[in-house]
Amino acid sequence: MTSYTFTRELRLLTPAQFKSVFSNPVKASSAEITLLAIPNTENHPRLGLTVAKRYVKRANQRNRIKRVIRDSFRLHQHDIPALDIVVLVRNGVLEMENAELKKLIEKLWRKLSRRYNG
Repeated sequence: MTSYTFTRELRLLTPAQFKSVFSNPVKASSAEITLLAIPNTENHPRLGLTVAKRYVKRANQRNRIKRVIRDSFRLHQHDIPALDIVVLVRNGVLEMENAELKKLIEKLWRKLSRRYNG
């Protein structure tokens, strides 16, 4: 049985873990969202989210965006190679509906997997 939980092991937790991803990442991006990734030593991907107040003013809106991205990651974690991924959210993401956001992030997971494997 494949597990689709989002446990502590699947998250980037410390500033050092985030910093390591920014050093020399593989990128997959759209106008609204950028994924930065580096290979990790685990046998599963890990996710870190940064949704800046500068782009998304209200906490409930930031939480909605993070929730949609986390849920998508949770469902696709077995398709993603062992990478540490940081999701950067930029302007324009606020106007997107949940379904639209989900579709975009799924496209970016695929793009990232291709860039890393290919």
